[in-house]
Amino acid sequence: MPAWSVPRSPHSVFTTVAMRVGVRRAEGVAHAAQREAIRGAALGPLLRRCGDVLAVRSRASLAVLLTDDADLRALNARFLGVDAPTDVLAFPAGEPGRVGDIAISVERAIAQDGGDGSAELRLLAVHGLLHCLGHDHADGAAAREMTAATRALLPAQVVPDLVAAAG
Repeated sequence: MPAWSVPRSPHSVFTTVAMRVGVRRAEGVAHAAQREAIRGAALGPLLRRCGDVLAVRSRASLAVLLTDDADLRALNARFLGVDAPTDVLAFPAGEPGRVGDIAISVERAIAQDGGDGSAELRLLAVHGLLHCLGHDHADGAAAREMTAATRALLPAQVVPDLVAAAG
């Protein structure tokens, strides 16, 4: 159930309080092109809007770390036992008031995008949010469902079909 703000006057409109999103850029993400991609992606507003659409609990928090391949490789090795870089990792919180944590390689997003990287950052952020909320793409049906959810959240963007994760 969304929390409602207190109206300032009898003519005020009630508004919901969105999911709280913290976006942090790691020190290693310092190139002008990387900073521009991050600005262009506008991940905070995007993820708050997605939280509203997905009925994420009001004021629940989500942390996003924008970093590089080296950090993603270290996180992937530490938490998943895979000693290789990846584009995004999601860590569901499993506790009330927290959605989870997402780590995204800005370096990899720019390389995969073919453009300035903003679209790929948006795609990876939404992908990570969906994972934090329990979506997966372990099999074909789940991959199709997650692709459809991503397309609904990013209607102005081309979203490729997800492939079922290798088991």
